[in-house]
Amino acid sequence: MNTDRVWLITGASSGFGAAVSRAVAAEGARVVATARNPSHAQSLRELAAAHPGRILVTRLDVTDAEQAQQAVTQTVNTFGRLDVVVNNAGYGVFGATEEVPDSAVREIFETNVFGSLNVIRAALPVLRGQKSGHIVQISSVAGVASPSPGLGIYAATKFAVEGLNEGLAREIAHLGIGVTIVEPGMFGTSFVASLGITPTKDPDYSASVEAAHDRLAQLDPSIYGDPDRAARQIVDAVESAAPPLRLPVGRDAVDAIRTKLTGQLAALDEWDVPVAPVG
Repeated sequence: MNTDRVWLITGASSGFGAAVSRAVAAEGARVVATARNPSHAQSLRELAAAHPGRILVTRLDVTDAEQAQQAVTQTVNTFGRLDVVVNNAGYGVFGATEEVPDSAVREIFETNVFGSLNVIRAALPVLRGQKSGHIVQISSVAGVASPSPGLGIYAATKFAVEGLNEGLAREIAHLGIGVTIVEPGMFGTSFVASLGITPTKDPDYSASVEAAHDRLAQLDPSIYGDPDRAARQIVDAVESAAPPLRLPVGRDAVDAIRTKLTGQLAALDEWDVPVAPVG
C-alpha cells in the first residue's frame, strides 16, 4: 500500500466504514475517520490511540454540506492532501413501498444519496487540483438487484448512487481520478439489526413483505461474510493498477448480480424488435 495516501472515510464508527478504517490504518496509511457523533464512538478513539499521528477523528453528518466541506478542509490542513474518499455513511429501511412514511423515504434519500453527493462535491476540488485521487462509493447488491420484497426504498437509494457515480466516473477519468462502486451482499455488520422497519398494515403484503421480513429475522448470522476480509478486498482494489468501476463483494452478491444481468440480457434478446424509422 502507498502509505503516503490519505483516506477520508464517512460513517467510520461501524460497518464497512470501521472495517476499511482498520484495514487502511493497519497498512500504515493515514485516515480521517468521520462519524455523526465521534465522541460516542469508542472504536474510533481506540483506533486513534493505536496509531498516533496517523488517525484524525472528526465529526461529519453527511446531510450537512457545510460539515462535508469542513471535513475535507480539516483533512488537507492536517495531512496536506486527500487521496481516497470512502462514501460509506448510510442506512436501510424495510417496508412495503406503499406504506413506508414519506418522512422516512425523504430522510433515507437525504443520507444515502444527497449525503454522498455532499461529500463528493466537497472533495472534488481538492482531487481535481491534485489531478489524482479515488472515490469509493459503498453501494449494495441492492443497487443492482433489489434482493427482497420490503427493500424497494433502500434499493432505490442505492440505484441512485450507482447512477451518480457511474456518470461521475466518465466526467473525471481524464483528470486522473477514479471511481469504484462497492456492491456488498450480506455481511456481519449492524445493517440488518439497524433497519428502520415499517410494520405491514395491509394483508395484501403478508405473502411478500411480511414473509420477507420473517425470513430476514431468522437468518443465521454465521452465514454472513466477514467485513474485515471485505475491507481488505476493497483496499486491494483501490490500490491495484486498474481499479474496477464496480466491485461486487461476497458470493451472494456475485450470484444475485449475475442472475439479474443474465435475465436482463435474455429479455433484451427476446424484445430486440427492429423499429422502422419514422416516415
